[in-house]
Amino acid sequence: MRRFCAVFLFSALSLPAQTAWTQWGGPNRNFIVESAPLADSWPAAGPKLLWKRPLGEGYSSLLIENGVLYTMYGATGSEVVLAADAQTGKTLWEHSTPITFRTDAPEMGNGPFATGLLTRERLITAGATGRLQCLDKKSGKVIWTKLLYTELNGTRLVYGYASSPIAYRDLVIVPAGGKGHALIALRVADGSIAWQSLDFTNAYSSPVLVNVDGLDQLVTLMDGYVFSVNPLNGDLQWQIPHQADYGLNVSTPLWLPGKRLFVSAEYNAGSRMIALRREGNRVLASQSWDSNKLRLHHGNAIPAGGNLYFSSGGKGSVAVLTTVEIESGKIINQNRTFSKASFVKAGDKIIVIDQDGDVALAKPGPQGLDVISRVSLLTSNAWTPPTLAGSRLYLRDRNQMMALELAK
Repeated sequence: MRRFCAVFLFSALSLPAQTAWTQWGGPNRNFIVESAPLADSWPAAGPKLLWKRPLGEGYSSLLIENGVLYTMYGATGSEVVLAADAQTGKTLWEHSTPITFRTDAPEMGNGPFATGLLTRERLITAGATGRLQCLDKKSGKVIWTKLLYTELNGTRLVYGYASSPIAYRDLVIVPAGGKGHALIALRVADGSIAWQSLDFTNAYSSPVLVNVDGLDQLVTLMDGYVFSVNPLNGDLQWQIPHQADYGLNVSTPLWLPGKRLFVSAEYNAGSRMIALRREGNRVLASQSWDSNKLRLHHGNAIPAGGNLYFSSGGKGSVAVLTTVEIESGKIINQNRTFSKASFVKAGDKIIVIDQDGDVALAKPGPQGLDVISRVSLLTSNAWTPPTLAGSRLYLRDRNQMMALELAK
């Protein structure tokens, strides 16, 4: 019996944690990861700080693979792609591209806004001016470049290009916007166009891949519509109106158990739950519920225990950390002690970071998030969602980035 318990304990402790975060939203693009065992609480001063370093402007989240961190930041007159040692934060290489860009809201920064994509030996980035670059991960050497605005006639966005690229087989797919090329699929190898389709105007959201009873779907939220295509060829499968004022659809659609899709935006768009079903070789969509009281501006939503957790509001109103019943859209709880927040979930724990720089450890409960520990660590508009790899948490704001150890 003792031997059985010892073997069982060893097996449980040796289960591999996910130590790579290669795209927007992490391994499954939903900010949910398999993690090493995390501490049940933090000291008053917060978890152990491994390192902290300065970083320039921007909101690109932090990628990690094989001990290397990748992100982007803005400097005067340029955008910089950075590779850094995940153990120390020290720069391994940088690639700088001159740009001229100013948003209509300069107090919020001029980007970059999108998160890169790691695939095989390549890093693919998207800058605020719609510049798509493919770089060698080890050296930072540029392999190919595509200009979504000037070369491919994509939709110009006044607040900057913000859609994070997504991989499908040997393709990278990006929203571009415009007649005949709302979505563009490029071959990772050389940047050549594999397909382009549809006429939607671009917005600021990032696409997700879902599978409906064996059929892959690329779901995208653009100006006025959420829709899906066959990622092999761009053929439209379904579309449902979702109109935010000024075209400001920003948050990423969230794929949920039961073949359901949560879509939300600020600016009078509200939220809706969409049910998907397969009929033959097509996927059909129908709306389960909608609510104009629920408005996820940007950041992300996390599902747990039949509920959704996200910040509702935040542009024309104060953002409130809201707990919503997935099945009905009913508001269960609202917590006004956090400002606009983002999340990552590992096991039964949720890490919260709000725009004021507070970082918290919480557990989902039937009546909302139970906050266990909370500490103030960042200072400057911390809109970038956290990255969790193993038991290490990587954070950034508009001035700095840092690594924390969350292990037991």
